[in-house]
Amino acid sequence: QGQLVESGGGSVQAGGSLRLSCEASTPGHFAMGWFRQVAGKEREGVAGIDVTDTALYAEYARGRFTISKDNTRNTLYLQMTSLKPEDTATYYCAAWPGSVGLFRYPNDASRLGRVGQGTQVTVSS
Repeated sequence: QGQLVESGGGSVQAGGSLRLSCEASTPGHFAMGWFRQVAGKEREGVAGIDVTDTALYAEYARGRFTISKDNTRNTLYLQMTSLKPEDTATYYCAAWPGSVGLFRYPNDASRLGRVGQGTQVTVSS
């Protein structure tokens, strides 16, 4: 899966938007997705997308976040809108073989594939 490098995190007020990007050093035919983690809590899945562009979302992300990818740029995106303070977390990009549904199980997906270093998102009220 090569190296994954996230960018686009930052600080925003509640109701604002951010777009995260994840550049893959090598192209691959893998499912990809985004996880997030708050210090002291378990990593959770945000969204996943497969090679057919089938996208799945966690309940809290549906309707507010959009996952997409640009295969020509080997880049994965997460457009986040209507951000809430509870969205504050470190967001990680990941790629793994197998089902896109594995995004709901970050530990399993991470063990099978590769995870980036993360980018911090902070939403203030």
